[in-house]
Amino acid sequence: MTNIATEGHEEEEGAKACGGCRSGEPMDFDFDYAFQPIVDMDDRSIYAHEALVRGPNGEGAMSVLSQVNEANRYRFDQACRVKAITTAARLNIRERISINFLPNAVYKPEVCIRSTLEAARMHHVSLDRIIFEVTEGERVQDGPWFTTILREYQRCGFLTAIDDFGAGYAGLTLLADFTPNLIKLDMALVRNIEQSHSRQAIVKGLLHTCQDMGVTVIAEGIESTGERDFLYEAGVRLMQGYLFGRPAFQAAGTVDPAAWSK
Repeated sequence: MTNIATEGHEEEEGAKACGGCRSGEPMDFDFDYAFQPIVDMDDRSIYAHEALVRGPNGEGAMSVLSQVNEANRYRFDQACRVKAITTAARLNIRERISINFLPNAVYKPEVCIRSTLEAARMHHVSLDRIIFEVTEGERVQDGPWFTTILREYQRCGFLTAIDDFGAGYAGLTLLADFTPNLIKLDMALVRNIEQSHSRQAIVKGLLHTCQDMGVTVIAEGIESTGERDFLYEAGVRLMQGYLFGRPAFQAAGTVDPAAWSK
């Protein structure tokens, strides 16, 4: 039986540790979003929009991320989640929304997710339309803690995705410990894959593993019809990249109709 007093003490301690996340404390810099479509090749539709952080006037992501530090990391992560959902709702985006998050900015997943749940409720966004995406290359000090966060998000009803898969520190070990809903193949594996036997062999192996595990694969960084065609024939139906559409600042990205067949 859980001790209610202990629960209250833990929440109080959590509130202190997460003081930087308290509502009403604005960020000391501004940011906005661009949205890039992730397409479904099978039915030529938009599967999701990735929310990509930008400066208030469309400046690149680094103009914002360079201002993130230990003092504001928690507030920034919380603000990103809420603003991505709020902006997508304002733009009337009906497809899924993929939101990047900072795993090292999560104190307790069940506590840190509250503002996201509230934003989704306020804007009538079903939780299965939200994808939480984290790069495999993110150095997470505690691997088991990382998987705990992702499992909690899945338990809440969110989708989870591992970005830049194949380029980071975890690799297949991460898949052994946690089964995400999606992985995004790193663009270094995608680039000119139709001309590279080694890239083809690696990607085919990953696709076979993901199929056995029930993980959906997204190929990101698609820039040519050669890359598109090889990956589609190999079994990848979800793709993202400049061939289909560039990020649109303060707007829902659209797909170039010629990208389906040119």
